[in-house]
Amino acid sequence: EEFASWCGAETAVPCQSGSAALWAVLRLLDIGPGDEVIIPSLTFIATATSVSLTGATPIFADVEADYWCICPNDVEKLITSRTKAVIGVHLFGQPFSSRLKEICNANNLVLIEDAAQAHGAMYKNKMVGNLGDAAAFSFYPTKNIGAFGDAGAITTNNKKLYKRLLMLHQ
Repeated sequence: EEFASWCGAETAVPCQSGSAALWAVLRLLDIGPGDEVIIPSLTFIATATSVSLTGATPIFADVEADYWCICPNDVEKLITSRTKAVIGVHLFGQPFSSRLKEICNANNLVLIEDAAQAHGAMYKNKMVGNLGDAAAFSFYPTKNIGAFGDAGAITTNNKKLYKRLLMLHQ
């Protein structure tokens, strides 16, 4: 509850790792075989493998030269009828552009935040973990908020997703 509140999200659910958090969100949003998920070309391997583990296909978008986050212009070009979601990575503590949410809303796509490296980062006075439909955090010991071992969390304002997350978590 404290972590959700700190992020400005309604809910947070703990999980095994940031990688498991990404996979769980994709799985519980019914993303799977035949679907495409757009991800940045510069990211940790877990962003792509979480998509592959669901049976969906990761589609790699270019990153912006100034911030190294996913490029909204390239995302727009890559959207097809098979695209179901976009995973934006807040890389090196720098949040991705809010244009990504606008693009996802306009195309009825889910926006998932990979916030493994961005605990506490803000974009336009809004905390990461509250910019998309769900956010995956890592608390691996090398992260800016670390656990004694591997750990993760998912934040969301989507009540249906939260209920499904609780069932999977339990």
